[in-house]
Amino acid sequence: METIITGGTVVTETGRQGADIGISGGRIVAIAAPGTLGGAGEVIDAAGLLVLPGAIDVHVHFREPGLAHKEDWATGSAAAALGGVTTVFDMPNTVPPVDTVAHFEAKRALAEEKSLVDFGIYGLLGEDNLDQLEPLAVAGVCGFKLFLGNTTGDLPCPGDGAVLEGFETLARLGLRCSIHAENSPILFRRMNAMKAAGRTDPLAHLAARTDVVAIEALTRAAVLAEWTGARIHIVHESCAGSLPYIRFFKERGVDMTVETLPQYLYLRAEDMTAPGGQVLRMNPPIRQEAHQAPLWAGLTDGSIDMIATDHAPHAETEKQGVAIWDVACGFPGVQTSLALMLKAAAAGRIAHEDIVRLMSGAPARAFGLADRKGAVAVGLDADLVLVDPAVPHTIRAADLASRGKVTPYDGWVTRGTIRRTLLRGRTIAKDGRIMAGPGGGRLVRPAMPAPAPRNTATTTAAILTPGAQPW
Repeated sequence: METIITGGTVVTETGRQGADIGISGGRIVAIAAPGTLGGAGEVIDAAGLLVLPGAIDVHVHFREPGLAHKEDWATGSAAAALGGVTTVFDMPNTVPPVDTVAHFEAKRALAEEKSLVDFGIYGLLGEDNLDQLEPLAVAGVCGFKLFLGNTTGDLPCPGDGAVLEGFETLARLGLRCSIHAENSPILFRRMNAMKAAGRTDPLAHLAARTDVVAIEALTRAAVLAEWTGARIHIVHESCAGSLPYIRFFKERGVDMTVETLPQYLYLRAEDMTAPGGQVLRMNPPIRQEAHQAPLWAGLTDGSIDMIATDHAPHAETEKQGVAIWDVACGFPGVQTSLALMLKAAAAGRIAHEDIVRLMSGAPARAFGLADRKGAVAVGLDADLVLVDPAVPHTIRAADLASRGKVTPYDGWVTRGTIRRTLLRGRTIAKDGRIMAGPGGGRLVRPAMPAPAPRNTATTTAAILTPGAQPW
């Protein structure tokens, strides 16, 4: 074997055991009783450490191409490696957006040149590129992104007819569509009314995007997914009021997965009125503290499937402004997410086994990577994170590898320190330092179950045939 990790405690979704791990060819080839694997070219002493599968973050914005002053693939992936994240899915709202195969290939080339971690690249589901969905799927996108609400990049929300037609195509292709579920017409009307009335305070952002903005968009997307058989993923769920609808549609058999973010579990809208509170501006907004307990409960009862980050760095000057409308939305998260969940485990809020499920296993299953990633198991990629659960860790803005140094977690103390991150058996980060050069990351392509489209006689394509019967 090329590498043996010895003396650690391997954590799975269902338990933990003391075991040694043998690695060859970038994969786990043995998990055995301590001291039984013999020798190897490299032996890593993991005594006292937890061995977790690398986290899979299905929601990051690495900003390149076009917005590299905020982030690029080198800095974003370095932040991921330091944070124990070994696979990232990058959103398509770059400049240009990933709406054609040519734009996908341009972003792929940048990622292959610079990324320290494995990566997927989303394609855009937009009003005017429905003819590109299948070519993008063939080219290798990890899934598609639908912006029902506006965010960085200001990609316009497609009309409902285009969304339905897009879902009809995706139902046939089988790839999952991640959805920013906010109602654009409502939020823009409310925002413009408040601007006209002179409201510029931080809480005006939350008022523009009140709970019904999220609930309506989620239910609309779920109805269209149920009708077509499309697989959908609700990103950055922030709203306790959405949870009953999520459970309802899951019980009806809609293939819907849901993520929430550490931001919504730890941060409060009530803090936006304090000095510096404008930093918390993001889409969807940080909501009131009352939303937090239901979201934590959703992580344990299965309503919410996974943790992601919506890693959204900006230049420091972009996170400032006299009016809240002038402050860029979002902040970095890929380097701090695992640390924040380790903090929750130390507090007894969740178990380390839950972290494995929420940050590795569930993302791998939802996006067709479970044959390669998401667990510590023989035959899978040796994407591993070694964690000392007893040692505190202080998050410091200056230590972030991201170009975006503005974080609301500056000075927070977590319990649990990431000691080492391995990607396919190779150490890429150790004790807060990057140990690998750029370009080791690879594109991951999903291996999804067979598609299950519904109501195929009434699809847009079907009804274009003269004389076709819509039943």
